Amino acid sequence: MSKPNLLPVEEVQRRIHFVRGQRVMLDADLARFYSVTTFNLNKAVSRNLERFPGDFAFYLTRDESRNLIFQFGISSPEVADAEVASTTKRAYGGTRKLPRVFTEQGVAMLASVLRSPRAAAVSVAIVRAFVQLRALLSTHRDLAAKFTELERKLEGHDTAIANLFEAIRQLLAPIEPTHDRKIGFHRDNR
Repeated sequence: MSKPNLLPVEEVQRRIHFVRGQRVMLDADLARFYSVTTFNLNKAVSRNLERFPGDFAFYLTRDESRNLIFQFGISSPEVADAEVASTTKRAYGGTRKLPRVFTEQGVAMLASVLRSPRAAAVSVAIVRAFVQLRALLSTHRDLAAKFTELERKLEGHDTAIANLFEAIRQLLAPIEPTHDRKIGFHRDNR
């Protein structure tokens, strides 16, 4: 049985990034959640590559890695180390490879290659965070669509309301006689 607060959903959701049109998590963040080193996590994945096709896990390009650093600040110390190592070519510390990222399916597969009770519990918590995030994004999309529809309807109403006010103004304007004919009964004085 897993602990209810093993991994707060908010903490997991802060570590989910959007890369190549997919929501992914960095290997360093996952390693921290699983309480293993990034090296050991990637080693387990490398030994089981058939379980991690390109839509489950992939390496970031240098530009993608740089974008994550600039977009979110330094999102992970190891990502920053990878950036420093690649630009300064220092011979110590940091990672020598670009970060590997995992999609929701890749995270689910990690539990099977790490094989520990903690790995199973953490994977469940992370997948729940992905599901919750997907539901939240779906709700936002629905609200955005409704808002757009409302804006579209109001645009048409603005024109209709302006036309209505113009018609009311015309009705309220004094009528100027067009001819001198008087209305009513008149005696003809011929």
